[in-house]
Amino acid sequence: MDLHQLSEEMHRFVTAKGWYEADSPRPQTPRNIATSLALEAAEVLEHFQWGETPTDRAELASELADVTLYLLQLASICKIDLEQAVLDKLKLNYTRTWDQ
Repeated sequence: MDLHQLSEEMHRFVTAKGWYEADSPRPQTPRNIATSLALEAAEVLEHFQWGETPTDRAELASELADVTLYLLQLASICKIDLEQAVLDKLKLNYTRTWDQ
């Protein structure tokens, strides 16, 4: 499944929950989704708070999936082609240098 198909699945889920409705308790605004993305990313960090390896890989996988879903949603509502943005960023990064 590619990013486009994953985005479609995410939209089906959000639609099924009614979160695109005007009176939704979870408005799908860029700010709200960006906030949720940051919160979920922090939950990923919790898995590494006291060690170098996660103790529960299934829970880590679940948190990474949450991050991915919010990222797909943010890109979608901001009308950003995430696949192209990633390719463009990789192309740029090939031209950059970092301290060794």
